[in-house]
Amino acid sequence: MAQTVHFRWQPQRESGTPLYQQLITYCVTQIRQGNWLVGQQLPPQRELARTYQVNRSTIHAAIAELQALGVVTTAHGRGTRVTSNSWSTLLGATPDWQRWVHAGEFSANQPTIQTINQREFATPIRLSTGELGPDLFPRQAVQTAMHQAADQLTTLNYLPARGSLALREALVRRLATWGVQTTPENILITSGSLQALQLITAALLEPGTTVYTAPASYLRSLRVLESVQAKWAPVPVDEQGLAYWQIPVSSQPQLLYTVPTFDNPLGTVMSAQRRQDLLAFAQKYQLPIIEDTAYQELWLDQRPPLPLKAHDTQGNVLYLGTVSKDLAPGLRVGWLVGPQAVVARLADVKMQMDYGASTLSQQTLVNLLTAPDYPQTLQRLRDQLRARREAALASLAATLGDLATWQRPAGGFYLWVQLPAKVDLSRLFQAALAQGVLVNPGTVYGARTNAVRLSYAYATPAEFRQGVTVLATLIRDQLSR
Repeated sequence: MAQTVHFRWQPQRESGTPLYQQLITYCVTQIRQGNWLVGQQLPPQRELARTYQVNRSTIHAAIAELQALGVVTTAHGRGTRVTSNSWSTLLGATPDWQRWVHAGEFSANQPTIQTINQREFATPIRLSTGELGPDLFPRQAVQTAMHQAADQLTTLNYLPARGSLALREALVRRLATWGVQTTPENILITSGSLQALQLITAALLEPGTTVYTAPASYLRSLRVLESVQAKWAPVPVDEQGLAYWQIPVSSQPQLLYTVPTFDNPLGTVMSAQRRQDLLAFAQKYQLPIIEDTAYQELWLDQRPPLPLKAHDTQGNVLYLGTVSKDLAPGLRVGWLVGPQAVVARLADVKMQMDYGASTLSQQTLVNLLTAPDYPQTLQRLRDQLRARREAALASLAATLGDLATWQRPAGGFYLWVQLPAKVDLSRLFQAALAQGVLVNPGTVYGARTNAVRLSYAYATPAEFRQGVTVLATLIRDQLSR
């Protein structure tokens, strides 16, 4: 799937220059400046005409002229793409950015992920979005904490490498409620838990490290480990969690990444006994574990078992946390808990990257975590999410009950919906997107089964029902052919 160009044309209707010539100039300029690269795809002509409210003949004339110039090529069924025929002529003395953008070690996102990222904010019904909907955002609590932070600030200077001491102390107390006994020196504040994964990759992993994950894993939707040529290895999952005993004992570098509580994307919960058995196995064979706890606070039925880190007596577990799921992703605050030597190493690398997370965001989080009504804030959120889950399950049963299967999630955001093998996920993704519905195909998580990940956290219940109704129609259309 080709990446779509970032198209932001501004027609000048009062200009004496015909619109089709304005469009030609715009496209050539984007290519000359290196904003559009060879192989990238332009939006469909019909979509351009509708978006910019011009006759389709105007778009067609411009595309025909661009083809004649050798700037783009059009093929039936493949759309219009940027071509390389006139690249050197267009760029002249400008650097060949086509070569530069493919030269770095950091791999590009999967094409489907790029499409999701580009279209997410312009798609009416977002069934894939892994964050709270605007109507669930705990606005009053965050606003109060931010106002307090503004009054408390005496400086906006840099903070220590590990992050705000006040925040790390607040996290020590909060983590103790989950059985995790730690100290401020064992905590690193990061710009979301994703940065923790980037730091681990940059500072700790040897090239060719084998990374074990569930067969479908959030980590597989990222390319952060590609820079060290990581080798992926799936670990089977049963009703209790990861079948850890199938991880081979090896002297080669390897680690395990797991989301034991409300896994992303499967939504599963590892049992308490399996957690203890897994940790004993890891300690016996010196297997490092990255434990991602992004959804730990979002239980909807009963409080989940204690995290792996709560039983970690030998420092096997690097524990990742964040407020991106239960408070506000825009704060961009996460944390890592690990051995002091590891935290010191990662803090040094982080200082070379960004010199610390936002001072204002960290103080805001201190105020949130220490507020007397913080437990009530989380409980209100759980109550709202529980209602969303029930509405989503009812909508799925009414629209896809005869076509798909899924499990009732005990918490988190996600429904892992298994579809008939005959359904083409790529076609379904594109057809749904064309009708204003965004879903995440299971393939982006490395899944080999035919499934999609749906989220009930962002879309309203009415939007969710409308979205899955569209999906049901598209699936039936595929199966009838």
